[in-house]
Amino acid sequence: MSLLAKISPHADERSSHLAGIGLMLLAVFMFSFGDAAGKFIVATYSVGQLLWLRACAALLVLAPMIWRQRREFVRLERPRLQLVRVVLSTFEVAAFFLATVYLPLADVVTYYLACPIFVTALSALVLREHVGWRRWSAILIGFAGVLIALRPSAQSFSWPALIALCGSLSFALLMLITRSLRRTPDIVMATSQFVGTFMLGAALSPLGWVTPTAGSLVLFAVAGVISVCALLCVNRSLKLAPASVVVPYQYSMIVWAVMFGIIVFGDVPSPATILGAAIIIGAGLYIFLRERRLGREEAAVNPPV
Repeated sequence: MSLLAKISPHADERSSHLAGIGLMLLAVFMFSFGDAAGKFIVATYSVGQLLWLRACAALLVLAPMIWRQRREFVRLERPRLQLVRVVLSTFEVAAFFLATVYLPLADVVTYYLACPIFVTALSALVLREHVGWRRWSAILIGFAGVLIALRPSAQSFSWPALIALCGSLSFALLMLITRSLRRTPDIVMATSQFVGTFMLGAALSPLGWVTPTAGSLVLFAVAGVISVCALLCVNRSLKLAPASVVVPYQYSMIVWAVMFGIIVFGDVPSPATILGAAIIIGAGLYIFLRERRLGREEAAVNPPV
């Protein structure tokens, strides 16, 4: 954390923006590496064990920051909404890793890339925010990309695919709630998310428990530490440069998902997945740029923490 703090937002604008972009690219790589490590882990261990041991490592890393900012945890704005946010966050992380047990990593990430599209659609339907015809057109095109990636058939609409899609929808709802809890400090939001996965993992771990080897414990710890480091890099990136500058680089996640899928798991993405991902990214970028013109910059998508 102290190392990131040395990267000052008070440098000249160009250097600050370049540093922000670099940190965002690094964060996306770390998130993708952590996702690949999680998929590797759940091939042997249960999703519950992954959630629990990964959260243990993350909370240990966060412990010094939690202690220094402990006063931030005393008074929470809208505690019931905070609880709903933790429940949604915990569900979408569990859904992500459960889906990777049965689906290629690139497929699951493709569904999660649709999150900005779902957020915009839900903003209109749930929050009654005005969404013009241009963004509705982008939403429909983005949904078409999701359908192309799903390759609609009796086989493709399997429960793992539906779990991944439900996880993406949950993530979109999570983003909507986060939008209304902007005054909550970052450390509180991050900690509450890891506490949620810790509790669910602790409840599920006894079911099908497999005693981890020393090497596996290291991998669990690496997955947790990387997720925290990636989250800190994202936060620092958004302080160094405007969201409109750094957020589009989050879409590089699909590149890493494809590469890790091929190298580690031998999963070659189908042409339908690649085409669907390209359409989803195009629609998401258009929606983001449109939001920027309307003065409502939002983070596009952060992988599960």
